[in-house]
Amino acid sequence: MSVAGRKSFGILGTGSAVPERILTNAELETMVDTSDEWIVSRTGIRERRIAAEGTSSSTLAHLAAKAALEDAKLQANEIDLILCATVTPDMAFPATACILQDLLGLERIPAFDLSAGCSGFGYALSVAESMLRSGPYKKAMVVGVDLLSRITDYEDRSTCVLFGDGAGAAILGQVPQGFGILAIELGADGAGGHVLQQPAGGSLRPASRASVEERQHYIKMQGSDVFKFAVRIMDESTKRVVTKAGLELSEVDLVIPHQANTRIISAAANRLGIPEEKFFVNVDRYGNTSAASIGLALDEANRSGQLKEGAHLVLVGFGAGLTWSATVITWWAGGLNDAAL
Repeated sequence: MSVAGRKSFGILGTGSAVPERILTNAELETMVDTSDEWIVSRTGIRERRIAAEGTSSSTLAHLAAKAALEDAKLQANEIDLILCATVTPDMAFPATACILQDLLGLERIPAFDLSAGCSGFGYALSVAESMLRSGPYKKAMVVGVDLLSRITDYEDRSTCVLFGDGAGAAILGQVPQGFGILAIELGADGAGGHVLQQPAGGSLRPASRASVEERQHYIKMQGSDVFKFAVRIMDESTKRVVTKAGLELSEVDLVIPHQANTRIISAAANRLGIPEEKFFVNVDRYGNTSAASIGLALDEANRSGQLKEGAHLVLVGFGAGLTWSATVITWWAGGLNDAAL
């Protein structure tokens, strides 16, 4: 699982943040033609968190980042690199990662955003691990954050029940050989990009009176197409990345999937032949939080004591692009300083 003399990089600490306000299915029943029974039976979602006015992606990213630093027992000035995965940045530019850098009181270190939809956290982990391996960096802060409530159409019953706001963070650094990130699988199918998109607001269709009136600044999704893609790609990418890591599916201790829909998770588990009890699920409480989803779930699994040292984890996601990411990690519970590695 490891190459002699090759440094291993893993997660040193996790953090997350969600807004206080809870939007329940009962409240959605008063907004659109839907019901609690319909939402739960089709998505598994019972509630989601909605950011207050004045809260931005950098607000939640900062809270999650501070929690991750505390978990890792690190100071902010020990971070050498910041990556932020988001499709709802504070603004088009500067990058939300740069705003986060300032909020953390840091200077000069590289900070940038990437956009891979709900796969963003996995993409960011991959980029951070590569930069740690090849550059002069020792510790990286990875944050997945999205405020999807800002781009959700609460007149569209097919999508407004799905999405919520949140942030998940992880700090990457060197861990002993045999632990940390063992394998990564990233991919995209740009030909399917049209099934999940925010049509207006970019260079193709800049904001205008017409684009606003036509509600083109909200999420548009062809749900059945996304569902089929999600189940297939979670199955295929998980199998490939587990094989790449030199493991068998039976050796996977916990799968932390993108929290989009319990039916998707159940269908993927069935195709993989992995018991559903090995899948960590919190979509019922938060809904789909896009790039925050896996990081938020990882932090909850960590803080609830479900991540034991030596456990083999699979983080697997899919999202707009269409994109996918899968990562195999052997969990390291800490206890060694840099000098001991």
